[in-house]
Amino acid sequence: MAIISMFYGIIISMYYIDNKKHHLPHIHIKYQEQEAVLPIPDGNLIEGDLKPNKSEFANR
Repeated sequence: MAIISMFYGIIISMYYIDNKKHHLPHIHIKYQEQEAVLPIPDGNLIEGDLKPNKSEFANR
């Protein structure tokens, strides 16, 4: 998984090819022990969760 960006302790990464599980272009966001998966087209949560104040930064 390639890391795209790191800021405020948040790591944003993306698989080059992941057509087996999510079937959409998406990013993985990790912060401490939390992880969320967001599709690139609309940004709605597919899987996982983040603290509200961290997901606000990830959606910018």
